[in-house]
Amino acid sequence: MAESVLVNRTRFVSSLKNELVPQLNKLSEETRVPKSRLLDEAIEDLLKKYEKKNG
Repeated sequence: MAESVLVNRTRFVSSLKNELVPQLNKLSEETRVPKSRLLDEAIEDLLKKYEKKNG
């Protein structure tokens, strides 16, 4: 089976605390926002937070 080509995204592998996974799944289901988009938002917020500290 051929691997899908991502044009506007980069695939990476990571892990989460076990207790965060069901919470992320629930949030994604309730908001109907894909988990990848929720993770984008979380990373953007984290980068802004540390940019202020290091800026």
